[in-house]
Amino acid sequence: MSTSPLSNAQVQWVAFQTIVTKEIRRFMRIWQQTLLPPAITMSLYFIIFGNLIGSRIGSMDGVDYMAYIVPGLIMMSVITNAYGNVSSSFFSNKFQRSIEEVMVAPVHPFTILAGYVCGGVARGVAVGIIVTLLSLYFTHLQVHNFWVMSSVILLSAVLFSLGGFINAVFATKFDDVAIIPTFVITPLTYLGGVFYSISLLPDFWQDVSKLNPILYMVNTFRYGVLGISDINIWFAFGMLGFFVVVLGAYSLWLLKRGTGMRQ
Repeated sequence: MSTSPLSNAQVQWVAFQTIVTKEIRRFMRIWQQTLLPPAITMSLYFIIFGNLIGSRIGSMDGVDYMAYIVPGLIMMSVITNAYGNVSSSFFSNKFQRSIEEVMVAPVHPFTILAGYVCGGVARGVAVGIIVTLLSLYFTHLQVHNFWVMSSVILLSAVLFSLGGFINAVFATKFDDVAIIPTFVITPLTYLGGVFYSISLLPDFWQDVSKLNPILYMVNTFRYGVLGISDINIWFAFGMLGFFVVVLGAYSLWLLKRGTGMRQ
């Protein structure tokens, strides 16, 4: 008996809800490992860089230094947790061979990908909210443009969730999951204008910094919060949208081929 378009849509919706619910319950169940450590780490950043060092720096681009670094720290927590959630969860399912059951089920690859990505976005945003609430203890935050702020958070979380998925697809052991965050994301984050304005750098290093995609995410979010930015925010949105489409299409292609999932 053929499945009608409506019933097939219902099947996909149920599958999507199931994956998202599983992903959210997973990181909420082990909140001591997923939500608490980022909160502690960011609190240390606020104390060391904001209070101790920031009091000596004074201001950056006419803004109190503590308020200046907060948007970057929020963005840093969002992208690292969105990435880490999908990479660890999908690889665990692949390692346990449970992903094979999903692959043979009547579930479209887009549904599978969307479920994992939404789980990563949920964790990234949850940690971002926690860090934002913690920052209020150290400084006063304003909202210059809510739509810019929320849009860049969601796009960045989606982009790094897709990156985490691709990492998990090609990973063959648990150590492979940690390689990209350790040797790529962390250095790019620290060099992405979280703690400083690239206007302080010589022209050559400003141009080099503009090759760092995280710089655009941090500065666009900073514009949404404080109204200041080192880059053109519309160019940043265009770049984010482009990479989301490219990585999304590539991830779907990997799922359809079963790369790294079918033995």
